[in-house]
Amino acid sequence: MAPVTSLSASVHQRLADALSAALPEAAPADPLLRRSDRADFQANGILALAKKAKANPRELATKVVGSIDAPELLGDVEVSGPGFLNITVTDRAIVETLAARAADTDRLGVPFADAPGTTVIDWAQPNVAKEMHVGHLRNSVIGNAVKRILEFTGEKIVSRHHIGDWGTQFGMLIQYLLEHPHELDHKEAAEGEAAGEEAMSNLNRIYKAARVLFDSDEEFKTRARRRVVDLQAGDEETLALWQRFVDESKIYFYSVFDKLDVEIHDEDIVGESGYNDMLAETCRLLEESGVAVRSEGALCVFFDDVKGPDGNPVPLIVQKSDGGFGYAATDLSAIRDRVFNLKADTLLYVVDARQSLHFKMVFETARKAGWLTDDVKAVQLAFGTVLGKDGKPFKTREGETVRLIDLLDEAIERATAVVREKAEKVGLTEEEIVDNGRQVGIGAVKYADLSTSAVRDYKFDLDQMVSLHGNTSVYLQYAYARIQSILRKAGDARPAAHPELGLAPAERALGLHLDQFAETLAEVAEEYAPHKLASYLYELATHLTKFYDQCQVLSDENPTEVVENRLFLVDLTGRTLHQGMALLGIRTPGRL
Repeated sequence: MAPVTSLSASVHQRLADALSAALPEAAPADPLLRRSDRADFQANGILALAKKAKANPRELATKVVGSIDAPELLGDVEVSGPGFLNITVTDRAIVETLAARAADTDRLGVPFADAPGTTVIDWAQPNVAKEMHVGHLRNSVIGNAVKRILEFTGEKIVSRHHIGDWGTQFGMLIQYLLEHPHELDHKEAAEGEAAGEEAMSNLNRIYKAARVLFDSDEEFKTRARRRVVDLQAGDEETLALWQRFVDESKIYFYSVFDKLDVEIHDEDIVGESGYNDMLAETCRLLEESGVAVRSEGALCVFFDDVKGPDGNPVPLIVQKSDGGFGYAATDLSAIRDRVFNLKADTLLYVVDARQSLHFKMVFETARKAGWLTDDVKAVQLAFGTVLGKDGKPFKTREGETVRLIDLLDEAIERATAVVREKAEKVGLTEEEIVDNGRQVGIGAVKYADLSTSAVRDYKFDLDQMVSLHGNTSVYLQYAYARIQSILRKAGDARPAAHPELGLAPAERALGLHLDQFAETLAEVAEEYAPHKLASYLYELATHLTKFYDQCQVLSDENPTEVVENRLFLVDLTGRTLHQGMALLGIRTPGRL
């Protein structure tokens, strides 16, 4: 189905045509259209055009109004102030545009991007043999939402989960497993969450036991260090044991991501080890091209604008003086793979803001080396820190890092209690209460993250997250459930657009906001800003509440056409909420 032209785009084009007719030398002219509290839209572009043409702006504005002939679209255009135009669209135009959106069952009239490309997104990066903690929440939730949004616009997405699966600690773990071969055996044929918990229990037990032995037994320490050499040399037995740790960790990862309702595919997991074969060549290419130089035995890249507190340059260390490879070598090798093998147009890294300097230097190095060209952009979608209610980094009472699984379990428990309070009134079964509690709890955690600009820190406050009031996912989910309740109660009445009807102020406000969905998504995708979609959805739910308060939907006193038209607005609002929440990775239960 063809995309639907928004009301703002239609108004913009009519004004641009009128400006060109009134002032031909300024064509093509931008009317600088925006939404307004004084009318539906306001155009401010005439002021700048009049100044350039040395004309009176108010006279030019009056002339532009006289050049407009669009009675089916524009109800009123008046000159305001020094030369502004206040524009009101017709009720018919609003309803007809929304009807066109409603007819597009899959996309609600949202167009695909003009020139979609291939984006490789690096997101959700847990570490092998380590528990996922609250710090893994943001890159998983933000990355998943951005992936969904970009895919919806038509972009080809390749996910990469750059897990931490390499390093010296594996020598200790592998050597311990070699000497205690049954420590990773599963005691029971568990699946899903139970299997994940057992896997993490095994990994924790082995890590603690191996660490104690490493710290207390010099002979074991020596054997562990030799095992690191064997691992790096590709020894088959060592690699097989390393793979067991990776496989066990994946069982755990998948159980956590399943609870978080984030879909991860095995083929997208390419950890640090996946680039081992490229590291030496990456270093050779950098050194031969002169991009990297030797400094005190290490291979380094220096930058004019990166200096330490003492004023001396701070280098990006690609290879250490002992021959070991730094994180930079892995990240640069990943760029080569993603550009030349995956044919990426955009590299998007959903990574902690505290790594911004590292990625700035990595990207600049890749540009110097010619791996990133003008045709390929690399972007770090930096995110801030999750804080506790006290505004400090989120910790347990004992000062430990909060386990992600514990955080999710508590959110589900709190949300289930909220759902249970209203369950009897709605008639929910125990199974529905449990299922809805999970959807509401996980949605609350995700939305609290996504409704905040990614780069900002935010306070993790479960009391606020599961509140029915304010800017929360629970408020949006209950708005959607209320819509479904109204549609069920409608009986024989069906949603139907009636462009011939006049609209009440609350109907107009709701309709105009519904029409902004496509433009909002385009902006969100362009800026990698899911918080703007969250803001749009909250405003939509707020408009819906005002509409409920001011407009009776199922009143017997209303003519059939009014009931159908209001049901149409309610239905389209529900579909828009559902689509928008799905793009954020949040479910919308039909009954709450």
